[in-house]
Amino acid sequence: MTSEFKSGNSFLCPIPIEQYPNVLMAHGGGGTLTHQLIEKMFLPAFGNSLLGARHDGAIFDIPSGKLAFTTDSYVVRPLFFPGGDIGTLAVNGTVNDLAMCGAHPLYLSAGFILEEGLPMDTLWRVVQSMKLAAEQAGVQIVTGDTKVVDRGKGDGIYINTAGVGAIDSSCAISPANVKPGDTILLSGDIGRHGIAIMAVREGLEFESAIESDCAPLSGIVLALLAEGIKVHCLRDLTRGGLASALIEIAETASLQFQIEETAIPMLEDVKGACEILGFDPLYVANEGRFIALVPAQEAERALQKMRAHPLGEKACIIGTAAEGNSGLVTMRSRIGATRVVDMLSGEQLPRIC
Repeated sequence: MTSEFKSGNSFLCPIPIEQYPNVLMAHGGGGTLTHQLIEKMFLPAFGNSLLGARHDGAIFDIPSGKLAFTTDSYVVRPLFFPGGDIGTLAVNGTVNDLAMCGAHPLYLSAGFILEEGLPMDTLWRVVQSMKLAAEQAGVQIVTGDTKVVDRGKGDGIYINTAGVGAIDSSCAISPANVKPGDTILLSGDIGRHGIAIMAVREGLEFESAIESDCAPLSGIVLALLAEGIKVHCLRDLTRGGLASALIEIAETASLQFQIEETAIPMLEDVKGACEILGFDPLYVANEGRFIALVPAQEAERALQKMRAHPLGEKACIIGTAAEGNSGLVTMRSRIGATRVVDMLSGEQLPRIC
């Protein structure tokens, strides 16, 4: 039997979690258990008309115009953290990649690599998180796969998601389209996701819990495009954080970027945690923040539109693009000195998404 998700109207309610084995087993009754997982857990959570076809893949009509397609894998540790879990990451991460292309997210696939010995209630929590995240982002999970690997080979759960979205805007959104004089806008405070993960790992406690900024960005991006703002480039600030995103875009555009440290918002707790742990917040990952590069004459209108959205209340202008050394990013510090923002040779924070 294949392990693609299939569904039927007879499975509208999941069986109680206590009726499953307590943990997944890689051997012995695997086919039966996989069938139960698909029919009783995944499908009631993700069920829709496309899954209802009970086919080896999703078949759907595509809108006229352009499509965006992306894929990503999620291996975060710990699986659960303040503000989210691996399930919310898997949905929002792929939704956000589509949004950065200027696309309206439509459909996702979900592939689960599950380790033998995984508590069934852990899987249940992740699936329910994915269901809620998909509903909030307005996407459907239309096909998927499950595999169980031997104990010690999977670190609990790995999830791969791929997504398809429709591009309705006429904007050509790409790093190559950034022009000298463009303004760089940041949608909010930085560093929260990476520090939320590290605080759990290191047992750090603060006056208030630092929560991940994990969120779907399609709404705020589509609002910008609907306003008719000529967006040249979008980039979410995941691995490598704000610094890596700026450097990558500057290199592709063959331009120099100049940013202001004082303009970049950051929670005091995040700043303090970075100092304790020895991290540069410019390189700390985010899962609900992005930068937009727009013509200077459009910057104020774009800023107001971003601030009108709940995910952009702290949006700000942080810098500009200019002719100069290709790929160079410089930052003027709080004391007025200028430093070069380099690409890190390795990862500051392993396993944060």
